[in-house]
This record gives sequence, structure tokens and C-alpha cells, in this order.
Amino acid sequence: MGKIWKMLVMIFALIIMDQITKGVIQSKFYHGESIPVLDGFFNFTYVRNPGAAFGFMANAHDSIRKPLFLLIPLIACGWIMTLMWKVRNTNNILLMSYSLILAGAIGNLIDRFSLGYVVDFFDFYVGNAHFPAFNIADSCITIAAFLLILDFFLEIKNRKKEILSDQPAAKDNLVQ
Repeated sequence: MGKIWKMLVMIFALIIMDQITKGVIQSKFYHGESIPVLDGFFNFTYVRNPGAAFGFMANAHDSIRKPLFLLIPLIACGWIMTLMWKVRNTNNILLMSYSLILAGAIGNLIDRFSLGYVVDFFDFYVGNAHFPAFNIADSCITIAAFLLILDFFLEIKNRKKEILSDQPAAKDNLVQ
């Protein structure tokens, strides 16, 4: 099975996991309910997020919020699939990153189209300071961001190696 097919299977599995966990939260919790998992650090809390990441633009008017959070992500999904296709044989880190972004975007888009908001439930905190609640789709996007940063630094490292191997004088200057 080719890399792209493996990524599609992973994307599908992550979307299913995301939707199942959101469904469990919606069926077992009432909106706003919080159940401690690790007291003083982590709860399952049913949150409805009509905004973007961390509730950004949650209070914006529907005429702005709906097109922004439905149309733009759909266009972005098409662009991400194009990027996946371009790097499928050249860069595994980017392929994984784009796949995770796509899985997360689709998972949250399903919520936006079906519910009008995204279901979040992972609630990490210390004392009264809570990190914004998130879900599996958000986790996929966050992991992808770290992989993109990793790829960026690996690319810089590889370029430095290429420059040093091509120019012996440059290597001597860098050592001094």
C-alpha cells in the first residue's frame, strides 16, 4: 500500500475517533458538565465552541462566522490535499503533518456543518488557570504544527550541510 493510502486510512481513523469521542461526550454529559480525571490537572468538560481555536470569534455575528468557519476550511482542505500529493514521495514529515491537519480540519468541519459549533472536552488546568478545552481534531492539528516546525529546522540543518559540503572555505569560516 502506498504512503498516500496509508495516510488516508490514518485520516479516516482519526476522524472516526474524533467523532466517536465527541458523540460520547454529547450523550453522556450535559453542556458545561465537568468530571475530574486527574484532580487539579485534567477534566472531561463538555464545551461548545462556536468560534475558531481557543474560541476566537465565538461572539462574531453568524453572517461573518459561518462563511469564515465553513467556506475557508473547505478551501483549505482542498489545498492541503494538493500539498499532500506534492510531498507524498519526497517528505514524510510534511506528508504526516498535512494528513494530521486534514484529519483535524475535517473532524471539526463535521461538527460545524452538523451542529453549528465544535464539541471540545479535554480540559487541562492548574489551580484556576484553564487551558482552552480541545478535542482529538485539535490535537491532530497541534501535533501537525510541531511536525511542521521540526521539518523547518531539519530543512535548515540540511541546507547548512549542503552549503558546507559544497564550499570548503565556508566550512573553515564557520569553524572559526
